[in-house]
Amino acid sequence: MSGDFFDTNILVYAAGPAGLKRDTARDVLRDGGTISTQVLNELANVARRKMKLQWPDVHEILSYFRAGLSVVPLTIRTHEQGLTVAERHKLSVYDAMIVAAALEAKCDVLYSEDMHDGLWVDDRLRIVNPFG
Repeated sequence: MSGDFFDTNILVYAAGPAGLKRDTARDVLRDGGTISTQVLNELANVARRKMKLQWPDVHEILSYFRAGLSVVPLTIRTHEQGLTVAERHKLSVYDAMIVAAALEAKCDVLYSEDMHDGLWVDDRLRIVNPFG
């Protein structure tokens, strides 16, 4: 599999209120791509705590993204690679787990607002801030 991987913030903006960031997020998601179960878990947390959505709405958003995107699991291998990525590239552990999942899915672009725009990881994955 190659292509695009999406950090949680891209999905949050796509599901959020109207505005430029929502439009940009929806544009990058238009052709599909990949996320991890970690992204789904983080999205559920944001939807409940920050967006103040009720459970039925949270389930609906999660189902929508699961249907439109490939979802890769978190494995021990992902965990171990994530720790290596965190140490090597000085990323937070949680960000590094997303990077590791993108690497394991053989994606070539990781869209994220929160990580280092333009960073290349292992000469295989480029981090891109679509809002920058």
